[in-house]
Amino acid sequence: MEHESIVALSKAFTMAIGGLTPALAIGKIVSKAMESIGRNPESAGKLFVPMLLGAAFAEAIAIYCLVVVFTLK
Repeated sequence: MEHESIVALSKAFTMAIGGLTPALAIGKIVSKAMESIGRNPESAGKLFVPMLLGAAFAEAIAIYCLVVVFTLK
C-alpha cells in the first residue's frame, strides 16, 4: 500500500516538473524573440524559424516526461 502511494507521488511530481519547466522555457523563448523583434523589426524573418525550433525542442522535453511517467510502475 505504501509503495503505491510513493509511485503515485513520484508520477505527480514528474508530471508537475515536466509540465512546468517546458512551459517556462517556451514563454522565455517567445518573450525574448518578441523583445528582439521589437528592438529590430527587420529581424523578424531571421528569428521566426529559430524561435519555433527552440519552442519545439522545449516541448519535446514535456513529451519525454510523459513517456517516463507511463513507464513508471
